Amino acid sequence: MAITAQLVKELREKTGAGMMDCKKALVETDGNIDAAIDLLREKGLSSAAKKADRIAAEGTTYILTEGNEAVILEVNAETDFVAKNEKFQVLVSELAQQLLASKPESPEAALEIKNAEGVTIADQISTAVATIGEKITLRRFEIKTKNDSDAFGSYLHMGGRIGVLVVLEGSTDESAAKDVAMHIAAINPKYVSRDEVSEEEIAHERKILTEQALNEGKPENIVAKMVEGRLGKYFEDICLLDQTFVKNSDQKVRDFVKSTGGNVTSFVRFAVGEGIEKREDNFAEEVMNQVKGN
Repeated sequence: MAITAQLVKELREKTGAGMMDCKKALVETDGNIDAAIDLLREKGLSSAAKKADRIAAEGTTYILTEGNEAVILEVNAETDFVAKNEKFQVLVSELAQQLLASKPESPEAALEIKNAEGVTIADQISTAVATIGEKITLRRFEIKTKNDSDAFGSYLHMGGRIGVLVVLEGSTDESAAKDVAMHIAAINPKYVSRDEVSEEEIAHERKILTEQALNEGKPENIVAKMVEGRLGKYFEDICLLDQTFVKNSDQKVRDFVKSTGGNVTSFVRFAVGEGIEKREDNFAEEVMNQVKGN
């Protein structure tokens, strides 16, 4: 396969590795981006796990909580100017109310929902597009439920650039639940706990870490022990309960949650435009600074 400059650029943006290292990795993997990322990580040249922090687009996230139900959604627009428009914000609020009332299975199904006047969400969005002058889309949403003995934790960063909804089971401490949501906004874990990580993903990471250690020239008789230690660090990177709590560096999130008498059962984190390559922003450092200040 021909290795194009665009392919090299894409790999470089995803890994932070040097241009020549990216080109060599692509040549060795016959242009397979995922395999090239693994190869660069094995050589200690990449930090691919952080790549998602730098993708952004315009629009907003929004959270609506009513009793034991809550919805988090993302609505996209073309510019930040429109995302701050009052008419756009009213539309987002109205969409949240309709989603929570009707609970459709998907964004596509949501477009057929009708409001009290009998107007579908698709037509409501079309009217907003005609009025505001930009393309607007309901990109995604999730609905969460809880019991009376549980708490929702919701947090919107920068008015909705990042939105997080947490379910804290067995505790009604909404303040603590919000603190957990703020942590998730800053650190962006993939899972609640290690139990959610598939055996396939663990095996894949163990292979990467083994090759990494061997390439560093470590003796084979200590590689396995080193890999297990590094695997623990990997879990700290991706699992919420294993992470150091951003508001108290002496405490794990697990211990903070335990102190509330509850347990985090699930969370949703939406960052505006993640996966849409429109322009790049790095939210991680900025969110961390704000969270530590609260």
